[in-house]
Parts: sequence; C-alpha cells; structure tokens
Amino acid sequence: MDLISPETLALLAGVAVLAGLIDAIAGGGGLLTLPALLWAGVPPLPALATNKLQGSFGTATASLNYLHKGEITLSGLRAAVAWTFAGAVSGTLAVQYLVADWLHRLVPLLLIGFALYFLFSPRIGDQDARQRISPGLFALLVGFGAGFYDGFFGPGTGSFFATGFVLLLGWNLRRATAGTKLLNFTSNIASLLFFAAGGHVVWHIGLLMGLGQIAGAWLGSHLVMRHGSVIVRPLLVAVSIAISLKLLLT
Repeated sequence: MDLISPETLALLAGVAVLAGLIDAIAGGGGLLTLPALLWAGVPPLPALATNKLQGSFGTATASLNYLHKGEITLSGLRAAVAWTFAGAVSGTLAVQYLVADWLHRLVPLLLIGFALYFLFSPRIGDQDARQRISPGLFALLVGFGAGFYDGFFGPGTGSFFATGFVLLLGWNLRRATAGTKLLNFTSNIASLLFFAAGGHVVWHIGLLMGLGQIAGAWLGSHLVMRHGSVIVRPLLVAVSIAISLKLLLT
C-alpha cells in the first residue's frame, strides 16, 4: 500500500482516541476506526487485521482498569475467557469457508431488540439482579457463541456480551461493561493472532492508533465506574442502533 501522510496518521490516532472512549463504555468503536482505515487507503483485509490490533490496546486498557478497581475478577471469568478464545478462533477459521450474508439480515434485528430491552427494562441499572444460569453454562453459551461471532463477523459483539451478562448472570450495567471488555479483548487477540500469522497487519498504523485507544479507553472506563448506568445505558442503546443501521444500509 502507498505511504500514508503524517496528517492522515494523526487523524487516525485522533479517531482511535474517540473510538477507545466509546468502546470502553458501550462497544462499537470499530464503527469509527474501520471506516477511517479504509478512508486512509488501507485495503479491506489489512484494515480488518489492523483494526483488531489497535482495538486490542483499547480493550486491554479498559480491562486492566476494571480489574484494578475490582469491577471484575479473573477467577470468576476464567472459563468464559477460555471459551471466548476458542469461539473466536473457530469463527476466524469458519469464515473462510462459510457465507455470512444471512448475518447481515439477522444481526440488525437482534441488536434493535437489545437496544429496546436496555432502553425500557426497569430492572437494568447499578444493582445486580437474579442469576438465571450457572457461570459455566454462560461461558459455553455466551463466551463461545459471541466469541465465534466476533471471529466470523464482528459488528455488535460487545452488545451480545453485555446482554448475556445482564440477562443471564444478572449483572448490573457497570459490572457487565467491565466483563464485556475482558471477553472482547480475548476475542480480539484470538483473531489478531491469525491475521498476524497471515501477514495482514499494518503494524505502524495499528500501533499508533493503539496509543490513541489507550487514552480513550482509560477515560471511558473511568467514566463508567464513576457514572454507571447513567452513561452506559443511553450509549449502549445508541451504539446498538447505529450498528443496526450500518448493517441494514450496506
């Protein structure tokens, strides 16, 4: 690919800061970074690979911040992390052989349903609710399922994780957001390993954007811990609807 100007690189880094902030709160940062990479002239496959690299910095930063503040514990999510990694690897391999067109029709409907649930459900807030399934079953169903989806297709993965935490484990929105970032980091890394092995990552762009992601994710995760559902709920609804519209219009 052609050399990218310093001005364009600076713009990509700025987009990554904003995307990292949004992603740490509600997910969906890829709605900004992937189009920005394509606009900068990065071909589609390297753009997808580089997007995974820079996104990994943001999800790692947010996860570490949430872990440090005690919002999540690794011991309670080890099984979910393992199943998410396995699912993401399986999805990355499967996408090479299966047609994903049906997901373009199904996923927007699911995301709109999630948005309506988060918008109108009175029990979603800063208090935990009733747990519906065991953590082990959650790890298998949501960890592997959403991980597979992220490796196979990707848009809205954070909404799938967050909905699973809230609906099935009864977690409050702040805690669900924290758990989502850890599992999202896991699926990002799994996909990134395969992209890197294939030589598709544009490293200097991804690393530069990664620095922007660190700044945005640090700020976003602090906002979540300070404001909880007041900031998470509306942004989660907005991101779910935005992804739905993007998929429906493409």
